[in-house]
Amino acid sequence: MELEILGSGTSHGIPVIGCDCPVCRSGDSRDNRTRASALFRGDSGESVLVDAGPEFRVQAIRAGLTRLDAVLVTHTHADHVHGFDDLRIFSYERRLPVYASAADIAEIRERFSYAFRPTQEGGGKPRLDLIAVDGPVRVGDLEFIPIPLLHGELPVLGWRCGDIAYLTDASAIPESSFALLEGTKRLVIDALRLRSHPTHFNFRDALAAIERIAPDEAWFTHLCHDFSHEGIMDWLRTNAPGKKIEPVYDGLRISADGRD
Repeated sequence: MELEILGSGTSHGIPVIGCDCPVCRSGDSRDNRTRASALFRGDSGESVLVDAGPEFRVQAIRAGLTRLDAVLVTHTHADHVHGFDDLRIFSYERRLPVYASAADIAEIRERFSYAFRPTQEGGGKPRLDLIAVDGPVRVGDLEFIPIPLLHGELPVLGWRCGDIAYLTDASAIPESSFALLEGTKRLVIDALRLRSHPTHFNFRDALAAIERIAPDEAWFTHLCHDFSHEGIMDWLRTNAPGKKIEPVYDGLRISADGRD
């Protein structure tokens, strides 16, 4: 089983429109960060998407995605769900299950109301089965555990499969969720920037959470344009020496045995 990082950036994406900072002008492909999304690939061929943001079509083509068995939603901010229309390519032959909190299901149904109204047959809308999460989700041989998090005051979900946990858009981890994360070996966690932010972990917040969860390896995600990939690596060498912590980048694959 492996986790592919489809998108590693914050809500603006990197480069940011109209910005000429060094990161937005960087020639390092790892600094080109599309909106945050990830894909779990199972050993039996399962393909499970976490969030579908505005660049989902581009991400799916880059990843060579030809099959999708389910979608897991963290929350319904635009940078995480506004690629939902492009899910239609995966729902022609069967309806696509989408797992989310009850509140997020209501939001998806309202935001994409055209997809749930009876209309003429055709390929013009995604065919989605919205399923409220009330415990672990099984897709093929994979089991996904929803991890309640807080994104400011907004309840959101992280997702764990086996020894890999993906926690984006978080500013706090409830005490009960730490128990769900016990034994995590590979952790991808929100770390927006060094400066503090009201709804996201900053670098130091993420380090504190990593210390508490104690994975073998960890990666920062949902990155803004304050630091380049190499800049974050330099910061980590100074502030987390000897730790296996790196920033993710679009296209990174993390296997159950470690980074590919």
